[in-house]
Amino acid sequence: MAKSSSLTLLIVAVGGVAVGYFAAQTLPNLAPPAEAPDAETTAEQDTTPAALQGLEYLTLGERARGEITSASELNGKDGSRFTRYAITLDEEALVEVSLSGALQGTVALYDDQLQLLANADTVRHRIEESGDYIVVISGADAHSYGPFNVNSRTIELSDADTMTVGTPIDSWLDTTEREITLTIEEAGMYQIEMRADEFDAYLELEGPNDYYREDDDSAGELNARIADFLAPGEYTLTARSAFGDGSGLFTLTAEPHELPGNGELRNDGTVTPNDTLSGWYSGQDVTYDLEIDQAGMYQIDMSSSDVDAYLVLEGPNGYYREDDDSAGELNARIADFLAPGTYQLTARTAYGTDSGLFTLAIEPRDLPNDVELRNEGALTPDETLNGWYSGEALTYQLTIEESSLVTLSMSSNDFDTYLELYGEGVSYTDDDSGGGTNARLEQALLPGTYTVSARGFSASGSGMFELAVSAEPTEMQPDT
Repeated sequence: MAKSSSLTLLIVAVGGVAVGYFAAQTLPNLAPPAEAPDAETTAEQDTTPAALQGLEYLTLGERARGEITSASELNGKDGSRFTRYAITLDEEALVEVSLSGALQGTVALYDDQLQLLANADTVRHRIEESGDYIVVISGADAHSYGPFNVNSRTIELSDADTMTVGTPIDSWLDTTEREITLTIEEAGMYQIEMRADEFDAYLELEGPNDYYREDDDSAGELNARIADFLAPGEYTLTARSAFGDGSGLFTLTAEPHELPGNGELRNDGTVTPNDTLSGWYSGQDVTYDLEIDQAGMYQIDMSSSDVDAYLVLEGPNGYYREDDDSAGELNARIADFLAPGTYQLTARTAYGTDSGLFTLAIEPRDLPNDVELRNEGALTPDETLNGWYSGEALTYQLTIEESSLVTLSMSSNDFDTYLELYGEGVSYTDDDSGGGTNARLEQALLPGTYTVSARGFSASGSGMFELAVSAEPTEMQPDT
């Protein structure tokens, strides 16, 4: 079998040992050391390419065991160790060679003229010409040693245009997209994956009631994944490359996707304080009716490992609140003082394109002992009070009897605080001078009455805050 001209061998000295490797290749010289030919094998060697002589043969479809040790052949380029096998492959066969075991390594496939055909953790390659090939098992780096199993198989490609849950399909993409019908027998959560080594996999899923989802890289390493709650019916899976120009082997799988806890999802209905539930977002808002029987403070959390959570709460008398990340790590939280009534609670994502599982929790929130809320009124120097911010600025009146250095501090564990002070011809603001997301203003003021506005940096924040004011007499003359 002749596919290309032989590559030039370079010989370099490494530690006093002659080590060969190919120019422009990542693997070292594959030709075995020269030995004096035995009289009985001379005829056979005359017809066997030099690179194959002396190699152990793998049998396609059978597992072979080996080990990379410090005595294995050395790659002079990166210091890794490797071993070689020969394997006989048939024309048009689609073969897969993979590793298992302790060794962290890679597989490379060469033809008998030492031309590199494929190099990956798992090699998949369509054979163009029958003959003998070379399989190279290499450590991932200079520190990779250990036993391994080398597995090989012929991949049976399917040209089926239908598939069922639990039955994977191996197929070949020739730049044009493939459409496959997937039948869902029972409503539930499912995970559909498209994996490929030679191109960037892309999945589209269309189904009943104008259902549509698409994905590029959610399964990692340019593989596609759609995980969603699917109603019974027939769906069309479109398998293609991300940019429409890829070709190669791909595998499609569709499997049930287990739910946490009791395995139940609630994507609508009525919720009340002390409820915790799991829901599934798939591109459309998930809406619940929140019933509040007793006025008080409540905290609503939406958390998810799959999506960037976003909450919207609408209620009586034009009440409206929303939040993106107040619970940290892309989780949403609305903590507020709610009057009795029915509220509409909407769970969605910040950008509307993700899908996945989320948890929703509604809890009453008790005020600390001896805490009274004051959301308006007069401020006096050396006073500390607690208030509750829910999207609208709270205003207080501060009267200064004599010229003073006034310090205002506003802190909260629930939201990013913001202070404004104005009146008597002056105006001052502050966001984070109190450290973290706390606000602090220190300003010399003339006698007079001033307005203090306490709010959040964003109208979407909410929660309890502490406001403290102090004043020390100071000499100050009015501007003339």
